[in-house]
Order: sequence, then C-alpha cells, then structure tokens
Amino acid sequence: MATGAACYYHPAAGRASPSSLALGLRSSQSKVFFISSGGRSSSRWWMRRRRGEGKASCGSTNSSSTARARPALFSPRAMEWQECSTEIEVDVPCSVAYQCYSERETIPQWMPFISTVKVLEDKPDLSRWTLKYAILGQDVEFSWLARNMTPTKNQKIHWRSLEGLPNRGAVRFFPKSSSSCRVQLTVAYEVPEILNPVASALKPFLEGLLFNGLERFVTFAKERYSKTLQS
Repeated sequence: MATGAACYYHPAAGRASPSSLALGLRSSQSKVFFISSGGRSSSRWWMRRRRGEGKASCGSTNSSSTARARPALFSPRAMEWQECSTEIEVDVPCSVAYQCYSERETIPQWMPFISTVKVLEDKPDLSRWTLKYAILGQDVEFSWLARNMTPTKNQKIHWRSLEGLPNRGAVRFFPKSSSSCRVQLTVAYEVPEILNPVASALKPFLEGLLFNGLERFVTFAKERYSKTLQS
C-alpha cells in the first residue's frame, strides 16, 4: 500500500464498506490529504480485524480486560458538519443566472476549487465532482457523486451527495428587478475527522472561496447575458 496511513469509514456508522471514503497521509508528501473510494479489500481487512478482536475478547480474563482497555480502531462517532453560506448581486435576470448555474459542467470555469464536473450521460440528474485545492497549507483532493434534486425553475437548484465526500447544498435566486437578481449559495459538508483540528478555520476560508467563485460567476453570467442581447 502506497499511503503512509489510511482510515476507511462509513459516514453514518463509522464502519468500512465498499462505498467508504479513504483518507490517507502520503508518506512522500507530509500533511497532504486525499480521498477516494475504498475497495472490497479494505472492507474484508476491517472485518478480519474485527473478527480477530472478537476472538481475543473470548479468551482469558486478562486478555479480555486488555481488549476492553484498548481503544477501538474504528469507533462509531458522529461526524461534524459545517454549513457555509454566501451571496452576491448579479446584473442579469434570474432566468439567466439560473440557466448559467444549471450548466454543471461549466462550473469549474468560475469556481476556483472545483476541477471537474461530469454529468452522467445515462442519468443526467447525477454528476461526478472533483475538488482540488490547497486549503490552509494542505493540498487536498476530494471527489463525490451528486444527485440534483427537483429544481424550482428560476428560483432554486439543490443537490446532495450519494457517495464520496458527504455534502449537500442549494443555490437560490431572488429577483431585484427585471434585469438583476441576488444569488445565494449554501453548502453543507461533513468535515473529515482528520481535518477536525482546523475545522474552525476551515469555515471562513471556504466561505471566502465560495464568494470568490460567485464573483467570477457574475462575470460569466454577464458575458452570457450580453451575448444573448446581441443575438
């Protein structure tokens, strides 16, 4: 195994599964975290480990006490969720802003930390996302599969992840005039346990990134609207 350390867990129960997330520390690059889908081998390894611990607890009184005193390798615990929110005014109608944000594969053009978005051809409500960015001095990479929930045209787009990095969010569009609107972006995500020590600093940092993304979205939407008026 190439990684120096790895942790496989299920977001809800804290147990390994084929759809688990893998958080690892690369031995060749200190404090660089990455995330990917865990395979069956990791699940089987975890089960063998648990079975081994179970056998130990059935032995003598001393070995049982030792097993109870040793902290569980994968102890179920509630993961911390954070919610980030930001908004901006755009000098385009709600319908234009809504249409621009609906084109998911163009999001990497203006959202700085999203590297790729790929809509599934056979299931257009699903899309695969990849995030790559240096966060608080650490190069991080996360991926997830998201489902777009039923939108409210020109008012709301919302989604939730199905696998990978647990997250959910919504973009809301509020008209200010016939040619301008306010765009509000809210994203909630499960903080990986390994990043909990910097969780308090993570929220304002990511809110700043989201706002920077919306600033670039304003330019993107205005250029699109200008082309529409000229055609």
